Amino acid sequence: MSSKEADRINAAQQTLDTLYEISQLLNTQLDKETLATCVGMIESGVNPEALAAVVQELRREAAPVQNAQSDAR
Repeated sequence: MSSKEADRINAAQQTLDTLYEISQLLNTQLDKETLATCVGMIESGVNPEALAAVVQELRREAAPVQNAQSDAR
């Protein structure tokens, strides 16, 4: 691995770490892997507002299932 490539990977990791800290402060409830996936999708051209709407809709749909699982325990 070249020095430039290592520097680029290090910079990307630092950026992701910073975005994750901001995500935590904003209480997005996204883990680091999900956040990285979302960032990658946005970098690939996905509309950020549309992506946020999809994430919110998925959470709404998953809530009853998660509540039922919690109640079953």
